[in-house]
Amino acid sequence: MAPAHVSPASPSKIAVVGTGYVGISNAILLAQRNEVVALDIDAHKVEQLNAKQSPIADPEIEDYLANRPLNLIATTDRDAAYKGADFVIVATPTDYDPDTNYFNTGTVESVIADALVMAPGALIVVKSTVPVGFTERMRAELGSDAIVFSPEFLREGRALYDNLHPSRIIVGNTHPRAADFARLLLEGSLKPDAAILQTGNTEAEAIKLFANTYLAMRVAFFNELDTYAAAHDVDSRQVIEGVCLDPRIGSFYNNPSFGYGGYCLPKDTKQMLANYKDVPQNLIQAFDASSNRAAVGISLITILQAQNLIQAIVSSNTTRKDFVASEIIKRQPRVVGIHRLAMKAGSDNFRASSILGVMKRVKAKGIEVIVYEPLIEEDRLFNSRVIRDLDAFKAEADVIIANRVTGDLADVADKVYSRDLFGADS
Repeated sequence: MAPAHVSPASPSKIAVVGTGYVGISNAILLAQRNEVVALDIDAHKVEQLNAKQSPIADPEIEDYLANRPLNLIATTDRDAAYKGADFVIVATPTDYDPDTNYFNTGTVESVIADALVMAPGALIVVKSTVPVGFTERMRAELGSDAIVFSPEFLREGRALYDNLHPSRIIVGNTHPRAADFARLLLEGSLKPDAAILQTGNTEAEAIKLFANTYLAMRVAFFNELDTYAAAHDVDSRQVIEGVCLDPRIGSFYNNPSFGYGGYCLPKDTKQMLANYKDVPQNLIQAFDASSNRAAVGISLITILQAQNLIQAIVSSNTTRKDFVASEIIKRQPRVVGIHRLAMKAGSDNFRASSILGVMKRVKAKGIEVIVYEPLIEEDRLFNSRVIRDLDAFKAEADVIIANRVTGDLADVADKVYSRDLFGADS
């Protein structure tokens, strides 16, 4: 879509609910030109933000909080946050619930309900990742058209950078002020020619899930290539470089790892799979009732093939961890060291990190596992010792597992097991 050229909008009051990567990066982006109140139940996070300290590792967030003029305060007081708000951004977590095979959207629904009552004039913008169809269901159940969806495409550890340099701005254009919100995002960015795409809410939700599923598929593909190469004594790096010189493929997001992980990709691929599982039954019913069974039958086959593809992505991520763990176990170590837990360099988030899956498999074989992670205050993690002294860690470990290799491991390179070929996160 062509870039949007817009004139500056008048300042607004914006309540941002949730202070994770999405919430903080949006709050800072918008607080450059607007009054922003960040609402969170975590009093410690609120104190940090008001002291201009970032509760997460992100260089741009740290810089903007400490050095840039921002009209931003944080609070635990709902009344103060919602009162007079023109926009309410919902950025609360939606973890994947394995019991229901869906995102747990309880916090999002709670915030929407509060905002409708406490900020009746506000447009509610959902930025939490939700199942396809969620926003329209909320609009129907709550009888309000003042709820729209706007997806985020942020990297952990570079969330504000990605908001300052957006690849695209997408907003569910189902309310007269949805375009105004898109303009606010554009004004806060450093990319005035960024494309604004206005879609339906359901389409915006699907864009988010399909984009992340594609990225997971790409990670899984190069991990499968690397597994094949390692198993057949083939130089994985040479193969990847040759494949990626094809301009249709490109040399990006191609560095092997222990599997995709982090906050978004594991849960988003599973949610996408869950959305697909609902479709075949509907098509079977349509097939039974349809006079054009051939057309419906082709649609059913197409859906099942897509479902199988996404299932293969999810399954591949599991088998990759099995392969990595088996390669480590073959070395018959007495003590295995885990060097850092975060998925990405510069990030402090190790939620759903693939290295945790490898760690679990190694421990299941009775091998002692120690963890070097200076960001953890606890002395034990998953019943393994946490060591904060790097030299002591390197001396004790027989094999050191590193999803991404850093310079501080150069002196023990013979101990290190990694599939990092290009020294990059992706």
